[in-house]
Amino acid sequence: MKGWRFAFSRRWLGYIAFAIVFAIACGGLSAWQLARSKEAAAANALLDANFNSQPVPLQQVMPTLTSFSRNQEWKRVTVTGTYVTDDELLVRNRPLNSTPGFEVLTPLRLADGSLFIVDRGWVPTGNRTDAPDSVPAAPGGEVTVIARLKPGEPRLEGRSGIGDQVATIELPDIHARIGGDVYTAAYGLLDSQDPSPASAPTPTVTAAPTQDEGLHWSYMIQWIIFALIGFFGLGYALRTEYRKLNEDDPAEQARAAERERRKSLKTRTDAEIEDDLLERWS
Repeated sequence: MKGWRFAFSRRWLGYIAFAIVFAIACGGLSAWQLARSKEAAAANALLDANFNSQPVPLQQVMPTLTSFSRNQEWKRVTVTGTYVTDDELLVRNRPLNSTPGFEVLTPLRLADGSLFIVDRGWVPTGNRTDAPDSVPAAPGGEVTVIARLKPGEPRLEGRSGIGDQVATIELPDIHARIGGDVYTAAYGLLDSQDPSPASAPTPTVTAAPTQDEGLHWSYMIQWIIFALIGFFGLGYALRTEYRKLNEDDPAEQARAAERERRKSLKTRTDAEIEDDLLERWS
């Protein structure tokens, strides 16, 4: 088989098809990394805008129990009510600085009777691995809380609440456990409260989370490079087989001789010279 006709054989058409599919897959993964980068940038912008925002009344931000949008995450709200300590819950398996512990969730009853779930902070696992040694009491009487809004967490399949503990901050599940009119779209991470208790759990959030967009741009470029490498490898293999199949062609012989001539004109490195001498002596 002479010329480039071999490139249209079933074998080479399969190679070409594979290279195209590989490039499409790399392009899709590159686009996915770009989307992830944009998501991270949007999350950082939202954090900048909301984390230290001026607190506004909860009812102004969430006029109904379910009216929460993602652009309200981290927004600071103020809410006044009375803690319902009888319905306090612990969220298990919540490490802080590599120390196992629990988040303390305490419903706050507002003047209209609705309940807003406040994450009062973190307590370490005690002598018993399945419970803290103690949980600092919430302030009694009326309290004004400043909290940062967070959306409820998803359900963990196969994990359920046991006693006063829950596996995740799934607000509809908490609503079913404690009853009443519960805000089921978002809860609050405690920032401050007045009056302050004599002792309190370790704050869950004391500073803005680290803003890191990750290596998505780097990965995006890498996937593009992988696609190009695939086509480069295909081209190199095509050229190599072409030269092998057409080595008796005078035109190809002339091109091969020209390549050898150019190669001989290049300055040889010491390593190349040593390799050549070793081959001659062996």
